[in-house]
Order: sequence, then structure tokens, then C-alpha cells
Amino acid sequence: MKGGDAMGIAEHDYGQAGHGAADVETLLRRVADLIGNARPMPLSASVMVNRDEVLELVDEALNRLPEELRAARWLLRERQEFLAKVQREGDEILDAARVRAERMVQRTEVVRAAQHSARRTVDEAEAEARRLRHEAEDFCDQKLAQFEIVLDRTTKTVQAGRARLQAALPSDESADAGPADGALAEAEFYDQDSS
Repeated sequence: MKGGDAMGIAEHDYGQAGHGAADVETLLRRVADLIGNARPMPLSASVMVNRDEVLELVDEALNRLPEELRAARWLLRERQEFLAKVQREGDEILDAARVRAERMVQRTEVVRAAQHSARRTVDEAEAEARRLRHEAEDFCDQKLAQFEIVLDRTTKTVQAGRARLQAALPSDESADAGPADGALAEAEFYDQDSS
């Protein structure tokens, strides 16, 4: 590609840049293309470029640079504000989680204490129930033993009374017996009972 053609392309691109389509990077690339595609001078490492065209592109890039810097600064500030907001929200979430964890630990401690107290109360109640059951069994056993003694005495008294009755009334004489004998046997029977 000849230098004149490169200059024509650069002018065409620069015309688009004038309409705001190109950013600073694009303008600087166009300057680099202009210099890279420029016609070399005979017997020299130098090249021939259109000074006005290059200067106009550089000026345009410099004019656009503050806008892009402002935009970059704005984006940077927005990013920093966003990061600060995210950091604040993250700290709030962590604080809330820490508070919730502390509450859960406290509840767990309360639950543990309540469970321990409940176990202790149940153990004490079971021990008291065992003690009361043993006392009740002992009481019932004592009362049954006393009742057995009374029942045994009563049985012996009844047997003795029946034996006396049978001895006192051998046969038909029991019909002839007077009221005194009956009263005597009855008195003896009651005497046995009262003892």
C-alpha cells in the first residue's frame, strides 16, 4: 500500500473520528498506521508523513483524552462505591449472622440447662416414687401382718367358741338347757372377742 493511499484511508477514518465514532485508542492506532504505512525516504530510515494530518489526529486524541479520563474516573469511582456498598452489606450480613449464631448458642445453652434440669427433676421424681413405693409396700406388709395376726386370733377364738358350743350341747340336752347356760356361753364368747 502506498503512502498516499494510507493517507487517504487515514483522512477517511479521521473524518469518521470527527463525527465522534472513534475513541482515543482508535485515533492513536490510526496515527501508528499512518507512520507504519508511510513512504520511506530513499537511503534513509525516515519516512514521509503528512505532518498536518498526524498532528490533527494527535490533537483530536488529546482533546478526547480528558473525556475518557473523566469517564474512567467516573467508572473507577462507581466501582469503588459499589465495592464499598458490597463490603458494607457483607459486613452487615456477617454481623447479623454472628448475632444469630450467638442467639442460637445462648438458646442451645438454655436448652441444655433446661434438659439437664429436666433430667435431674425426672431422676429425683423417680427416686421419690421408688421411695414412696417401698414405704407403701412396707406399710401394706405391716398392715397385712397385723391383719393376719388379728385374723389368726379371730379364727382361733371362733374355733374355741365352736368347740365350747359343741361340748356344752352334747345332744338333745341342748334343748333342755336353761337360759343361764346360754348366757354363760355367750358371755364367754364375748370375753374371747374382747381379748
